[in-house]
Amino acid sequence: MIAEVIINTTARSLNKTFDYNIPKKLEDFIYIGTKVLVPFGRKKQLEEGYVINIKEKTEYDVKDIAELGDRLELEQIELAKWMAKRYFCNISDCIKLMQTPGTRTKQNKIQDKTINTIYLKKDKEQIEYEIETGNIKSEKQRKVLRFIKDNEGATIPEIEIFTDCSRAIVNTLIKNDYLELVEKKIERNPLINKNIPKTEKYELNKEQKIAYTKIEKAIDENRYEQFLIYGITGSGKTEIYLQLIEKVINNGKSAIMLVPEISLTPQMIERFISRFGKEKIAVLHSKLSIGERHDEWIRIKENKAKIIIGARSAIFAPAKDLGIILIDEEHDSSYKSESTPRYQAKEVASKIALKKHIPLVLGSATPDINTYYQATLEEKPKITLLKLTKRANKAHLPKIQIIDLKQELANGNHSMLSNELYKDIEENIKKKQQTILFLNRRGYSTFIMCRNCGYTVKCKNCNVSMTYHGYENKLKCHYCGAEQKVVKICPECGSDKIRYFGTGTQKLEQEIKKQFPNSTTIRMDIDTVTKKNSHEQILNKFKNENIDILIGTQMVVKGHHFPNVTLVGVIAADSSLNIDDYRANERTFQILTQVAGRAGREKLEGKVIIQTYNPDNFSIRTAQKQNYDEFYKIEVALRKQLKYPPFCDIIVMRFEGTNETEVKTISLQTYTKLKQELQNKCTIFKPMPAPIDKIQNRYRWRIITKGIMDDEINNIFNETLKQIYTLNLKNTKISIDVNPNNMI
Repeated sequence: MIAEVIINTTARSLNKTFDYNIPKKLEDFIYIGTKVLVPFGRKKQLEEGYVINIKEKTEYDVKDIAELGDRLELEQIELAKWMAKRYFCNISDCIKLMQTPGTRTKQNKIQDKTINTIYLKKDKEQIEYEIETGNIKSEKQRKVLRFIKDNEGATIPEIEIFTDCSRAIVNTLIKNDYLELVEKKIERNPLINKNIPKTEKYELNKEQKIAYTKIEKAIDENRYEQFLIYGITGSGKTEIYLQLIEKVINNGKSAIMLVPEISLTPQMIERFISRFGKEKIAVLHSKLSIGERHDEWIRIKENKAKIIIGARSAIFAPAKDLGIILIDEEHDSSYKSESTPRYQAKEVASKIALKKHIPLVLGSATPDINTYYQATLEEKPKITLLKLTKRANKAHLPKIQIIDLKQELANGNHSMLSNELYKDIEENIKKKQQTILFLNRRGYSTFIMCRNCGYTVKCKNCNVSMTYHGYENKLKCHYCGAEQKVVKICPECGSDKIRYFGTGTQKLEQEIKKQFPNSTTIRMDIDTVTKKNSHEQILNKFKNENIDILIGTQMVVKGHHFPNVTLVGVIAADSSLNIDDYRANERTFQILTQVAGRAGREKLEGKVIIQTYNPDNFSIRTAQKQNYDEFYKIEVALRKQLKYPPFCDIIVMRFEGTNETEVKTISLQTYTKLKQELQNKCTIFKPMPAPIDKIQNRYRWRIITKGIMDDEINNIFNETLKQIYTLNLKNTKISIDVNPNNMI
């Protein structure tokens, strides 16, 4: 028998199968999906690969498969093939996402975590006899043996503590066959220390009940259907998720629940543990250690965990008898991967749900424009729309006030806080109520510039301004991580008129401490959440210690429930409006609505202050009214006029390399080929340098195409990519991204 093997490599030229002979002794153990080690080319070391087909003969002279590894299911291999074609990458890139974490390399595989425990090797009666007859003379040895008689399975450190005897005594007893050392596997469980009191399910209100019943019907009928639960912030979407999962688990099946950010995971996990207990739950996200992810994956594989909660990549978890997939905050950009393979988790989830005949549930207070468009098509909507218009606990939506910063400046206020926001923070501190201040920019200042000649400090590796970080007194590049000392004298003109421009969360924190010296503050941004569990620690500290003010980037605005938060301040609503992206209005509306949703979630009334230089912008005005439908009507009309998604796909082909001439030449050759193939099917724009034309010393060009990414267009791009890679590319990498998160 012959196996068709795909080699685990990122080389585009090797994205094809190679034939290998299946030795007789391995015939019963090799299936489609089996991981194998094979001799490849002239390499001495064996290469890792996956069997993606088995046939009876080959026309080639082939080598034998050397070793076997673990195995993927046939449907996982089929999904990897589909993803490779859809997202223009190697099949092996997609297979990696489905492998058990810690087993993706030939060396340094994750080992089971074990602990050494001590047991008796002889019968208790025999040991007692030998102690009594004086065969065991050492008092310390007798002490250890008596302790183990009553406490078999103790560890050596425990024996040392409770008997006051050294490890050497234990080793002597092992050598003399009185004791034996047994290695016991222990699970690395990220939920081990979570002890949360059990809660009962809530009575659903009328709207929640309608939504639940419609999805329940699809579960009962084993039917694929996509649902969008579109509910205002605090309308009880999570309670519907919990009751749907309970239904699925009672049917003996499992559930995958995707959440967008690691910062959201702790609160979501707590709600799930309080309902289902921690034994049934597995957690998967990048802040876990590789060992923890490995053990969680194994628990899922062995059907010990029925509920999988995690970020984007948790969609590939090997769940047994999957009964439902839920995606919370479905509008969030983190569901789209920014690295190869550039997959969209919602698309992958839809593919899996369709194959398994199960419902896919999307939830959001501010749905993605594309999702809402699919749910509101006049003829045959592709998604079933379920609306929740009331807050579940009868809490009122917060009052939202817009402050015109131009007017503040005219009145002589140059502070980061408008007079109204300052007054309200002061009032909140007096009432012992909490405030969240949102600024979607980390660091101290956005950039440093010489007032004399206009020189700005740019990163040497990337063509972008460096950001000043006050606490470390350093300039940092947010693209490649490069750091340098603060510039005090302008290298261009020698002037000392170096000034800081723009505002980040560090500067805001400093300003708040200055203006409210007696208040307590805490900051949450990428710089403060680098350590494991730091998200959880910051959020718990804010909630449990009733800290006055939480300052943060968009990590603080999504999905969190803080009963004592009554004031939310948006420091600069324009930062997301000024991005060079067709989704600028959508992102602004989403962020403002989500941030407003953090205020007044319980009995206390909430207030939101939005500070802006563009008070008349429609995304800010509709966010003030919390009116998604009005925002959607204006935005979708603009998109239709300008031919942007959902009315077409934007396909960005990126070219990156250290040789600018080669990058430019390859992009022009690709453009010529594509233009010929696409002709009247799409609008294709000439190659241009990317808005940030150099990152990490690599030059960047791009080709933008507008059209519908159907099978025909997909085939043209895949074929063109194949042809371009047959040219002698020395160091140029090409990638294709459909509807990318950012256009840089």
